[in-house]
Amino acid sequence: MLRALVVLALIMLTACNDRPTLEQQKLSQDTLNLEEFFEGGVIAHGQFKDVLGNVSRRFVVEIDGVWDGSILRLVEDFTYSDQTTEQRIWTLTKTGPDTWDGTAPGVLGTAKGTESGDTFNFKYTIDLPVDGKTTRVSFDDWMWKLSDNRVLNIAYMEKFGVKVGEVVIFFEKQ
Repeated sequence: MLRALVVLALIMLTACNDRPTLEQQKLSQDTLNLEEFFEGGVIAHGQFKDVLGNVSRRFVVEIDGVWDGSILRLVEDFTYSDQTTEQRIWTLTKTGPDTWDGTAPGVLGTAKGTESGDTFNFKYTIDLPVDGKTTRVSFDDWMWKLSDNRVLNIAYMEKFGVKVGEVVIFFEKQ
């Protein structure tokens, strides 16, 4: 009975919308253009926090971005706190003045992104390697341009429609 109450409480907590929207008032006059920020070298530092607030994994990502006028290719080399590594290569296609489609190994279908002022939202489902297994999760990624060389990212993760955690990442252009 107690377990059922805990599960019900978690479901109710995840039902609360604690996420930003593209319609929210912008905090700056800056414009986040992915192709400008991510072209060249970027270093990112981040961590995963589960739904209960426990930080379970930290990482550094070295990103090399190449923009050819319509496609942004991001090679992301992750090094986790336990010294394991992973590489993910994103191919992002600019589909309109403020819209993007993205693909990467493990991503199901096409990721969809929208820029709005200093904000970018990117949604996708991906099969992630976790402890030697593959876990399917959905990401609702939010990025905010803080300055010409800094972007903050909070990614809300769900599994089966239930929030399982957040990834917070700080990007710094080199």
